[in-house]
Amino acid sequence: MVLTVLAAIAEPTRLEAMRVLWDDNEHCVCELMHKIGATQSRMSRHMQVLKSAGLVTDRRDAQWVRYRVSPKLPPEIRAILDAVLTAANANERTAA
Repeated sequence: MVLTVLAAIAEPTRLEAMRVLWDDNEHCVCELMHKIGATQSRMSRHMQVLKSAGLVTDRRDAQWVRYRVSPKLPPEIRAILDAVLTAANANERTAA
């Protein structure tokens, strides 16, 4: 599972989506599109990869699809994601 997770977040759009979702709240695709600057079709494809990797779950709400970090993530996977996202945030601050 570790390699699947790392492969899923290796793509910048998916890493950014995980960064947004890491607050443990639900976010609709439209919000992710706006924050990341992706089209609906592109965002949906990336979210499907994250879902297939077991990183996120989705919920339909009328015409909206809402995503959140999977509550079933094993602690060791959560720790890996936390480390990667912390490093990505630090790298972003250094680059700015």
